[in-house]
Amino acid sequence: MEKFLIVGLGNIGPDYEGTRHNIGFRIVEALAASVNEEKGRATVWEDKRYGFVTRISVKGRQLILLKPSTFMNLSGNAVRYWMQQEKIELEHLLICVDDIALPFGQLRMKPGGSDAGHNGLKHIAQILGTQQYARLRFGIGNDFYKGQQVDYVLSQFPPEEEALIPECTKHTSAAIKTFCLAGIQMAMNQLNKKNRPIPSPSRQGGEEPAE
Repeated sequence: MEKFLIVGLGNIGPDYEGTRHNIGFRIVEALAASVNEEKGRATVWEDKRYGFVTRISVKGRQLILLKPSTFMNLSGNAVRYWMQQEKIELEHLLICVDDIALPFGQLRMKPGGSDAGHNGLKHIAQILGTQQYARLRFGIGNDFYKGQQVDYVLSQFPPEEEALIPECTKHTSAAIKTFCLAGIQMAMNQLNKKNRPIPSPSRQGGEEPAE
C-alpha cells in the first residue's frame, strides 16, 4: 500500500486555536473527518512523538495525517521524523499551510518553491535540505498595516470568513485525495484552475494593507 504524509502546519495550545496561522491543522482535520464520516466512524488523533497523528485510507492509499507539536518554527523536526518513521518518499509529502500572499479563501497547490517568509516552510526546507516538496497554500489575505503581520496571522478569522472555511476545506480535501491518487499535476489542475478567491469585507480606513 502506497503511503503519503500529509502535514498541516500550526501551533499547539488553546491560545492558537482558530487562528489564521493554524489553518493547516484545520485542513487535515477536515480531511480526516470527511473520510471517517463516510465510513461511519469518529476521528481519533493520537499524541505521538513530535505531533498528533491519525491515519486514513483512500482507495488503497494510506494517508498519515500529522499536526506537528513542535510549534511552527521547528516544523521540520516533525516532518523529518515521520518521513523516516514511515519511510515516506519526498514525492509523497504534502505540506498544508497558510499564505498571506493569497486573498482569503484562494487555494493553490505547488510542487515546490521558496518559503516566502513562512517560518514553518523555512524550517522544513532547512531540515530536508530541499525546497522541492509539495505544498497546499490556503490564502488568508494580508489585510494588516505595516509591522502588524505577526498579530494578524496569530489572530482569529472574523466571523464572515470563519463561516466560509468549511466550503474551502471541501476543496482542499478533494485536492489532497487527488494528489494521492493521481499525482500533483492532476491535483494542481483541479484546484488551481477552478478555485477563486472568496470576497472578504475590506477594512475601514485610508491606509493601504501591507504587501
